[in-house]
Amino acid sequence: MFGISPLGWVHTLGSLPAIPVALYMFARHGRIVPRSVPGSIYFVSMLVGAVTAFLVAHQPISYVIGGLTLLFLLAGYGVERIVGPTRLARYVETICLSVSAFLLMLPTITEVLRRVPDGHPFVTDLKSPLLLGAQGGLLVILVFGLAAQIIHLARQGRTTVNHN
Repeated sequence: MFGISPLGWVHTLGSLPAIPVALYMFARHGRIVPRSVPGSIYFVSMLVGAVTAFLVAHQPISYVIGGLTLLFLLAGYGVERIVGPTRLARYVETICLSVSAFLLMLPTITEVLRRVPDGHPFVTDLKSPLLLGAQGGLLVILVFGLAAQIIHLARQGRTTVNHN
């Protein structure tokens, strides 16, 4: 089904939970919260997806996206352990994990448009206006989302300073 190998299904189904969990955390908290149950689910699911990407990749860019995803995921989850629970750590964590979600959605939207509906996909060419528009839309969401997150974190920091 959809031309996906058994290992491809492991990759797809392993990384799939990260999407609704990330959407939940963005809606509820405005960011991915690593030290939470949904944050743990996100981490494991993203780790499975990023590692197995190297085993199922067919395009050189897939290796780059997989490597960057691992880098941003590990940086986002590890920064507080390295620098402590500082404002800087919160900014780095938020930015890295938002970028990791973008890196998850980029190949997701590409693969969905290239495989659905089964046998007659919406997109057959990587330069399709529909695909490029969807990818561009994700980039716009990332840029505006990061700006909103940074503004929110800055306001939280000012509120904390003003109350002390």
